[in-house]
Amino acid sequence: MKIKNPIPWLIGLTAFGLSGMGIAYFSHWYQPSKNDITDLTVPVTTSNLNIKIKTNGVVQPVRKINISPREAGRIAKLYVDEGSSVQKGQLIAEMERQAFQAQVNQYRALLWKAKAELQEKRKGYRPEEIAIAQADVRKYTAQVREAQSRLALASQRVKRRQYPTSQGAVSRDDLDAVLNEEKSARDNLQQAKFSLISAQQQVKKLLSGYQTEEITKAGAEVAQATAQLQFYENQLENTFIRAPFAGLITRRFAQAGDFVTPNTSVSTNEGGTSASIAELSSGLEIEAKVPEVNMAQIQKNQPVEIRLDAFPDQVFQGKVRLIAPRGVKEENVTFMRVKIALATGQDKLKVGLNVKLTFLVNDIRNALVIPSAAVVSGKGGQVGVLLPDKDNQAKFHPVQVGITSGDKTQILGGLSEGERVFIQPPANQLIDGIDRVTGS
Repeated sequence: MKIKNPIPWLIGLTAFGLSGMGIAYFSHWYQPSKNDITDLTVPVTTSNLNIKIKTNGVVQPVRKINISPREAGRIAKLYVDEGSSVQKGQLIAEMERQAFQAQVNQYRALLWKAKAELQEKRKGYRPEEIAIAQADVRKYTAQVREAQSRLALASQRVKRRQYPTSQGAVSRDDLDAVLNEEKSARDNLQQAKFSLISAQQQVKKLLSGYQTEEITKAGAEVAQATAQLQFYENQLENTFIRAPFAGLITRRFAQAGDFVTPNTSVSTNEGGTSASIAELSSGLEIEAKVPEVNMAQIQKNQPVEIRLDAFPDQVFQGKVRLIAPRGVKEENVTFMRVKIALATGQDKLKVGLNVKLTFLVNDIRNALVIPSAAVVSGKGGQVGVLLPDKDNQAKFHPVQVGITSGDKTQILGGLSEGERVFIQPPANQLIDGIDRVTGS
């Protein structure tokens, strides 16, 4: 093909070539540098933190006890079921008690007897007893007089026969007979005197009443019988199982006729329920475990918002009732147990439900913050960030962190405003001393 006018075509071709060379040159010199870390870092800034500490919790009873008898035995009657509301002292169950009732009856009789004897000793002897003793004195007095007369007569007979016997006028046998009569009369007199003395002492005793030692002994027997009766009455009363406080029967472990033991009468753990009668709970509260890093922001009476999946459209209210004085360690992290009293929801929440908690804390103004994703964990659990070195390579730098609110973490020390930290480490770079990224 013949070109009519080659000049304009050559000029256009030359311009196109120069343009291509310029574009290639510009592309070469303005290609982004491999050391450009602008997209990988963020600056340390100041911001107002709206602090809301979030954690999980579990609904628990304020007070809970597994109810069991004081003595092992079989349940005769059971008056409650799960969900029953009871008042303090209300009868929950009755145990079989025939043996205890028999012992109570026995010791009631013994006490009645001991009291009667004590009363008798305090009042003194009855007039009838004194009259009988005085009659005995009169009787033995008469016997002594009669015995004295018989002895005097026998002695006279002996005297009358002694001389004739010495002269041979009376036989020796006759003298011996009267001597025996005299001896018998003397023995009878002695016996009558002994009986009279005994009767006189008895009258004196009856008139003076019982001795102090006898009354004291009788009083001690009353006290002993009273203590024995009280013991068995307590045993009998213990067969009536009553609620120690007002609350709700949240579980029932036994039926009428089951054998239960006192081993877990004040137990609150699940392992001790097999021999119990029922579980009694009073009131509801929430227990949460708050990481120790957030404990400085938790105060008594602090408001708490409560949410749970069972009521997705409702927010229940509560406040911090108690912060436990001792922490618990789980997976190398220390938590503090916090008890939350319910202001609303007592009628809807149930024991054992999992809830989501938001502790409402005052705002922190002009706080030094970085994205939570920029926080990393070094060896030994040391908290830090990744700073660019002179070659824009990531280097671990320890910092002191404060509160985390949403996607921001407060920096208490180790950084200054305007410094840039890596939001994520450069690709394919191994960073010495880094275990993991904390905030991500």
